[in-house]
Amino acid sequence: MTEKHPYLKPFAKYVMLNVLGMLGLSCYILADTFFISKGLGTLGLTALNLALPVFSFIQGVSLMLGVGGGIKYAVAKASGDQKSANSTFTVTLVLSAVLSLIFVLLGALASRPLTTFLKADSEVFEMTHQYLKVILIFAPAFIFSNVFASFVRNDGNPRLAMFATLFGSLFNIVMDYVLIFPCCLGILGAVLATCIAPITGIVICGFHWILKKGPLRVAKTDFKPKTVFSVLGLGLPSLVTEFAGGIVMIVFNSVILDLEGNVGVSAYSVVANIAFVVLSMYSGVAQGVQPLLSEAHGRKDLKAKDTLLKYSLLTVGVVSSVIYVFIAAFAPEITAIFNSENNIRLAEIASFGMIIYFIGSIFASGNAIFSTYFASIEKPIPSQAITILKGLVIIIPFIYLFSHFMGMTGVWLAYVLTELIVLVMAVAIYILFRKRTKKKLLEESTAEDTPEEVTFEN
Repeated sequence: MTEKHPYLKPFAKYVMLNVLGMLGLSCYILADTFFISKGLGTLGLTALNLALPVFSFIQGVSLMLGVGGGIKYAVAKASGDQKSANSTFTVTLVLSAVLSLIFVLLGALASRPLTTFLKADSEVFEMTHQYLKVILIFAPAFIFSNVFASFVRNDGNPRLAMFATLFGSLFNIVMDYVLIFPCCLGILGAVLATCIAPITGIVICGFHWILKKGPLRVAKTDFKPKTVFSVLGLGLPSLVTEFAGGIVMIVFNSVILDLEGNVGVSAYSVVANIAFVVLSMYSGVAQGVQPLLSEAHGRKDLKAKDTLLKYSLLTVGVVSSVIYVFIAAFAPEITAIFNSENNIRLAEIASFGMIIYFIGSIFASGNAIFSTYFASIEKPIPSQAITILKGLVIIIPFIYLFSHFMGMTGVWLAYVLTELIVLVMAVAIYILFRKRTKKKLLEESTAEDTPEEVTFEN
């Protein structure tokens, strides 16, 4: 089996560990959703959903730095240039510190105007403001946690990266309960639990250096613009994905507030947070295969890249189909978990919304893989095109257009049609890219046509 499918074992290892880690990470917000729904009801869910776009922006910056720096590190390492690899790590850490400071200043100085901008009314203003302010001030924890986990994964230690993320999430779930109920801190308790969790991940990742598990080190380096722009450029699709997700959530909230008020936003909160968990699985597959794709790219191993892409698409295709069947069958029961007040209208909107909305997640799984594939092989433009098309260019006009004619049904359909259209475009881009790559290889010397023996680290 191993000889016939030499890429399967490393693929399964990296993807499985990273999916577990991303599922754990997604529990940050899902745990908040569950405990806030029990402790604060519909208004608490509304406040959480109004604040979530800001969390998406923080996550976007952290993923941009982690993914961009991780890709460049993996390619340099596979090429045998460890000095350049460590320089990339150092540059990424400095960028993380600078961008973290911006979020901290926003939290300290501009959290109230930001809450107003997000359309929080008098019923939910203080809860939304409190959540926003704390999560912005703790932004460095989220950013450095993701950066460390990405570099540790790309340094051949995906198990520790997974454990760091998973342990942080479990810690968050426990502290959510403790701070919201026994300590009676309400939404402040929820956000504190969420913000403390990534600190535990940073500590656990530190064992990678303590135990000297890889050559990754902070190194004295010149901050060349080329390195900085390369890290930011390769990670930009991840930023655009999260940033666009935050923008889209703001638009969804605004449109739904006009259609259904705070109850509608609460229902959307249920759908969006279940989607956050589902999409984290696709992101787990994509980020899990990224080190392998980048390593294969560094070795110029076309066969490995093709095979890993096929494995990834097959995996998310099967997973997304199974998830949709489950959600469609149990939508009312899933909604009930987060509907502590037994609000009939909330139940109707969320249950129906899940059945339509999660059709789009099947297409979204393929888009996640194609976007990461192009970024992993240092082709950021196609990756950015995919994320910008689905995150901003298509979906926002669709939301306004379809909601105008079909109400809430149109809101859900806007997401589905956007993901489908972008997937068709992504496949077309890949086919064109693949043809050009094959043509280029045929023009080169046959000495490079046959890849060397597979050297993935176990």
